[in-house]
Amino acid sequence: MANYKNLIEKMINSYIISKGICDADIIGAIRSIPRHIFVEESFSELSYSDAPLPIGHKQTISGIYTAALMTSVLELNKNHKVLEIGTGSGYQTAILSNLASEVYTIERIRELSLKSRTILDGLNCKNITFIIGDGSIGFKEYAPYDRIIITACSPEIPKPLLDQLKDGGVMVMPLELDRKQNIYVIRKNSGKIEKKIIAPANFVKLIGKSGFAG
Repeated sequence: MANYKNLIEKMINSYIISKGICDADIIGAIRSIPRHIFVEESFSELSYSDAPLPIGHKQTISGIYTAALMTSVLELNKNHKVLEIGTGSGYQTAILSNLASEVYTIERIRELSLKSRTILDGLNCKNITFIIGDGSIGFKEYAPYDRIIITACSPEIPKPLLDQLKDGGVMVMPLELDRKQNIYVIRKNSGKIEKKIIAPANFVKLIGKSGFAG
């Protein structure tokens, strides 16, 4: 796609800056990532619109504003170790890789994990560890994490992930309560948990031991 750089600039202006996300580091990360390579060729141009798109296996790539919003509330820096639940296409993983020190990303669907790894290796993202397994229980071997991002909807905050979040850490995730989905920011301070709604959501379900039953 020869004009993808122009499409990225239009996407940034239309769906990110215009909605109040002006963090230069986030915008720089998004600008550096060709979003169309994370979707099937038939969806290439649609990938620069603000809409979730199918990536196979009944999973989706999030709309660009949602990806930028969830990234922004994590308040990432280059010292952070991040756990991502739901590798999916790998697009959100690529953004995290640009902004954090280490990214550990879990995907329960092997084919998606392997495909995203191939794409991200092609982008020379070297600070990512790929894990295939149940994301709802996290990955305690590398815990605690400074930040956790969950890109699938859960009926409650998974306790294993709270346990793996460092004190003073931040988690962002969609929760489904009373049949409504919203994105929550969750902060852990001195063992106390604070949560706040930041936006409505429409995510696939988090399948696993501490999520929805498969």
